[in-house]
Amino acid sequence: MTATNDIRRSFLDFFQGEGHQPVPSAPLVPQNDPTLMFVNAGMVPFKDVFTGRERRDYSRATSAQKCVRAGGKHNDLENVGFTARHHTFFEMMGNFSFGDYFKEEAISFAWRLITKEWDIPAERLTATVFHTDDEAFDLWRKISGLPEERIIRIAGSDNFWSMGDTGPCGPCSELFYDHGPQIAGGPPGSPDEDGDRFVEIWNLVFMQYDQQPGGARVDLPKPSIDTGMGLERVAAVLQGTHDNFEIDLFQALIENAAELAKTAKDGAHKQSLRVIADHVRSGGFLISDGVLPANEGRGYVLRRILRRAIRHAHIAGASDPLLWRLVPTLVSEMGAAYPELVRAQPLIEETLRQEETRFRQTLDRGLRLLDEETSAMGEGDTLPGATAFKLYDTYGFPYDLTVDALRTRGIGVDQQGFEAGMAEQKARARAAWAGSGSAAEDTLWFDIAEREGATEFLGYQHHESDCSIVALVKDGVEVDSASAGDEVEIFANQTPFYGESGGQAGDSGWIEADGVKAVVSTTSKPLGRLHVHHAKIETGHLKVGDTAHFKVDIERRSAIRANHSATHLIHAALRAQLGAHVTQKGSLVAEDRMRFDFSHPKALTDDQIAAIEAEVNAHIRENHPVTTRLMTHEDAIAAGAMALFGEKYGDEVRVLSMGVSGANDYSVELCGGTHVNALGDIGLFKIVSEGAVASGVRRIEALTGEAARLYLQAQEDRLKSAAATLKTSAADVPERIVSLVEERKRLERELAEAKKKLALGGGGSGGGAEDIAGTKFLGQVADGLEAKALRGAVDELTQSLGSGIAMLVAVNDGRASVAVGVSKDQQDRFDAVALVKIAVAALGGQGGGGRPSIAQGGGPDGDKAQAAVAAVRDALTQTAAAAA
Repeated sequence: MTATNDIRRSFLDFFQGEGHQPVPSAPLVPQNDPTLMFVNAGMVPFKDVFTGRERRDYSRATSAQKCVRAGGKHNDLENVGFTARHHTFFEMMGNFSFGDYFKEEAISFAWRLITKEWDIPAERLTATVFHTDDEAFDLWRKISGLPEERIIRIAGSDNFWSMGDTGPCGPCSELFYDHGPQIAGGPPGSPDEDGDRFVEIWNLVFMQYDQQPGGARVDLPKPSIDTGMGLERVAAVLQGTHDNFEIDLFQALIENAAELAKTAKDGAHKQSLRVIADHVRSGGFLISDGVLPANEGRGYVLRRILRRAIRHAHIAGASDPLLWRLVPTLVSEMGAAYPELVRAQPLIEETLRQEETRFRQTLDRGLRLLDEETSAMGEGDTLPGATAFKLYDTYGFPYDLTVDALRTRGIGVDQQGFEAGMAEQKARARAAWAGSGSAAEDTLWFDIAEREGATEFLGYQHHESDCSIVALVKDGVEVDSASAGDEVEIFANQTPFYGESGGQAGDSGWIEADGVKAVVSTTSKPLGRLHVHHAKIETGHLKVGDTAHFKVDIERRSAIRANHSATHLIHAALRAQLGAHVTQKGSLVAEDRMRFDFSHPKALTDDQIAAIEAEVNAHIRENHPVTTRLMTHEDAIAAGAMALFGEKYGDEVRVLSMGVSGANDYSVELCGGTHVNALGDIGLFKIVSEGAVASGVRRIEALTGEAARLYLQAQEDRLKSAAATLKTSAADVPERIVSLVEERKRLERELAEAKKKLALGGGGSGGGAEDIAGTKFLGQVADGLEAKALRGAVDELTQSLGSGIAMLVAVNDGRASVAVGVSKDQQDRFDAVALVKIAVAALGGQGGGGRPSIAQGGGPDGDKAQAAVAAVRDALTQTAAAAA
């Protein structure tokens, strides 16, 4: 028996040997076709190569492409487990020629691989061609030797492929394998063709025409080849079965599931085990490509897949969560070919475990209520849509599971009635919003969101993507188009642009289409579910319905991402260094800076700042990966995740884990922002300031990466400049500065003493004093004497008088300071405070204070210094006269 992994490898090796470039599988989320929910065919990643929009350095390629068909128009979900060949996830192997070889080589490659390399008997094979494609008919007859009756002409779309209403197209040729007369069914084109006997294993598309508007077809200048072979189907052929679920890859998962559920793999729960095996593959690959369970978009398709698997695990008798325990088997079977499974294994296991644990409660309750509602129903009956909607709206039981649960009993569900209930719910939500008093702009956002649904954010995994324009808003009004020079708000069905929220700045970048270029200055996120691209159209004409290429400014995004991850590390370091009382009070994450506000009652010391900085940088150097998990809010808090007080969180939250501290994660926080893949991507962390912003709230401002390096470089440049000025080495600058400061203090003391002596003139010994009614008075203006030296000088003068009153007025920068001293024996007659207030009033000021022995004050008018002396002299004269 040939193992599935061997078949995949031999296919790729065969075509590599024929000059084809092996191309790894693209992610399941398509980057070049916004009309697709998921990549659903092997040619999707090469679409732009076929249309000429993209050129690669090879003209032949081969790949094994991951595909999912479980949403939109390509939806096989409800059939999985009930047929031999329907899957939500499958692998499409193919070989491609981009204007290199054409029909003859493609048919020759196919025939040689199947009959020579894989030894599939020619007598079991049948080919089909488009009914007018005589060239392909003749080539099959020449190359394969098949009799004409086994080269069947087929009319219609089954054997003619097109990329869309216009563009590349061409006839197909299919190879069918005959599983034998013991299997019901007839050859292609016969009335019994839908049976399982004849199975298509390879489709060769001959891309030779360009479909023009209006229906005309013209020859392509370089015809191309696109082929697709389902790996599961050909594995079944090579392993001797007509049932895809019997191949080794599925059997490993089925046997593991049967063991965990304690049931026989071929017993009563055979179909349920098949559903589980298929859906675990889909779930694992979608999660590894960045899709997480959600209530809208791709995340909702994943959730539907997982919930269907959970229901079948319940049917199979599993009493505990089962899906996550199958992941090691999935990784063992497929991890070598798809290493992303290995990298994402912890995330896949955690996501499946959380989803199943949470949904099992809803499932048990929903199935019980469903049994009650249908107890009197039988085959052919229909469950009212209102009942199905009640199960969904009140109890959280999804509509598709209601349909699936009743399918085996032959009971239908009134879909129109269910949709009517959904419409009424939306109408009530719209009415409630209109009555909330919100601004007109917010009402516009609500209308767009209700009509178009939430914007699907691709930015956790991707920086650019093709997107469909679903709405344009100019000057607060929806418009159908925008032209060069217009400033508009652009809405798309999906986007890699992060909308400003949670303290993180919105992304900027570019939007381009045929002849159109728009510059996005920022992205906002109204209602929490729309992404609004604020842009200016530079060239061209952009219309609603256009497909455009959205490209984030990755350099700016990387800087923002590094700063955001650093805020998580700061939070953890602050709590480690200061205590568990520290909680985040706000943050700003931009491309050039970051700030982090936190609760703490006092300023941080230099040692504390240094310790925080060192701790963060240590984790950056360790370069541990940043991991993301999707959890319920309650489970996240129970697991130790930090949440912002007062922040609104949904039922499900993203939990970011960073670094390692002993046996635990260093930082665990709830966060919807974008982050580095590994902490080493931050590069460097530097705190530039710390201060108070409110009572009990401190703020750290910091830089990371290149900004931090430039900051440190600037600091070093300043140090070198200072060293040059001081004529010393950079290492000796601190010591040299200390020496200069001490020298300056000495000189300032000497200068102050000299100024005081100069200001006092001969008055230092009491000379120059006047006699006012028997009391000595020394009052003068001391130009150049500093205000801080005034009090000491006056005290010295008063002592030199022995008995009397001393007064000095110092003028500096136009403002006057005055001090008055009264000797002890004169204090029963004169009060220094009263006298200084008289002087201050003369200087145009108010007040003054001190003690009866000495007082000081000041006034704004230095030109009145002599007038202040005269005013005190007059007051002394009047007092003496009154006493006489």
